[in-house]
Amino acid sequence: MQQDKGSFPDDFLWGGAVSACQTEGGWNVNGKGASIADCMALGDKEEGRKCFPSLDKKYIYPSHYGNHFYEHYEEDIKLFAEAGFQCFRMSVAWTRIFPTGEEETPNQAGLDYYRSVFETCRKYKIEPIVTILHYDLPLALAMKYEGWSNPKLIPLYEKYAKTIIDEYADLVVYWIPFNEINCLTLPLGTVFGGGIIEKEGCNILPEQDDMERRYRCLHHQFLAAAWVSAYAHEKYPHIRVGTMIAYYCTYPYSCRPEDVRMAQEHHKIHNLLCLDVRLKGKYPWYMKKFFRENKISITCSKEEKELLQKGTADFCGFSYYFSNCISGQQGLESSMGNLMAGVKNPYLKQSEWGWQIDAEGLRIALNELYGRYEVPLMVLENGLGARDHIENGKIQDTYRIAYLKEHINAVKEALEDGADVKAYTAWGCIDLVGVSTGEMDKRYGIIYVDFDNKGNGSGKRIPKESYYWYRQVIESGGKESLSYERKR
Repeated sequence: MQQDKGSFPDDFLWGGAVSACQTEGGWNVNGKGASIADCMALGDKEEGRKCFPSLDKKYIYPSHYGNHFYEHYEEDIKLFAEAGFQCFRMSVAWTRIFPTGEEETPNQAGLDYYRSVFETCRKYKIEPIVTILHYDLPLALAMKYEGWSNPKLIPLYEKYAKTIIDEYADLVVYWIPFNEINCLTLPLGTVFGGGIIEKEGCNILPEQDDMERRYRCLHHQFLAAAWVSAYAHEKYPHIRVGTMIAYYCTYPYSCRPEDVRMAQEHHKIHNLLCLDVRLKGKYPWYMKKFFRENKISITCSKEEKELLQKGTADFCGFSYYFSNCISGQQGLESSMGNLMAGVKNPYLKQSEWGWQIDAEGLRIALNELYGRYEVPLMVLENGLGARDHIENGKIQDTYRIAYLKEHINAVKEALEDGADVKAYTAWGCIDLVGVSTGEMDKRYGIIYVDFDNKGNGSGKRIPKESYYWYRQVIESGGKESLSYERKR
């Protein structure tokens, strides 16, 4: 849809994003089983999280409480509606539907819960955008089958996906099979994406990376995601099935040809591979050399190739938080990120957690992705993790407003460039526990939740200053993102 210069399309979807394992809590109530997220202990930015499948009581497990969305969802969705949300990206917990992943029949209490959540969204005219698996594989499947390295997970996932698509086809149009599916191109994706837990107390970053196993996991997820697309397209023509990656914006540190080539190779493997498979329906040409050089043997049968081609995605979603540089030079200062680190860019500022703030990188990403695939794009995660402080009952998070303002303006500029961007969902629109550290103190929300890192607190919801700013942005159709003065 055409839009005036400096504005967003009339059908643009504004909203926020969360995941089940970071918000819901209620990890073992009403028939829910344990997930891999439920065995990840609390960490911090100095020491990463560790996995304890035995749920050793000496440790704190943040997903057990989250922000108590399981009990507060009606209140929270009402707050989203009052902020003007038109969409809400969330996930279904597999273990609420099939507690171990292998039950013959679904858990009715879980089905009823999500129906109520989706009906509440619809009550407030909020479009759900639903992720089927968001870093919370059933723990029983991780332990029994070594996660997604085993192809036996494919039919189990298909049964789960079919169950919820059939159950909620009247309420949910937009589905995403896997959160940040490209995390398996990185060692840190072994646990989160692959569901592979090496041993009791293992770190979420494996001590010894098994690259072939990671790409075998990824291949199985490609097949499962393609099946979801093919099934939904055949049975429910109104449903749209997307794909989603974490977009790793990586610049060459210098104009040395070696640095430029390294950045190009990084982009192909960590950004484009998963999108090429899900949007073009086949493994791209450059993977032959990559698999050969890394001694990775991925066989794709004729039937699998046909499925990948048949089950392509309808839209491209992605998360974007920061950018990094890459270089073959030694001794350069490093920077941090959610799934990967890189070389520090001297032209950028960074957050307290070392993530470099780069709104221009979001515009670059939108142009790159639309230019390559020409499918609708959704910015499904974007936000700033920071420590917030309550003063006189208020949270003046001007730093978050500045971050969101810059990135929303980057989306606006990409629209003016000609990219077809359909949605922007700020992560996490309400405070939640982090994936990489499990901390609550690293807050992303525009709504404050009174819980600390150990789950202590009243749980009271307090809109931050960014909440009121974002409401004005939405009310104005994006026109007020350049300037802000709160309307009392």
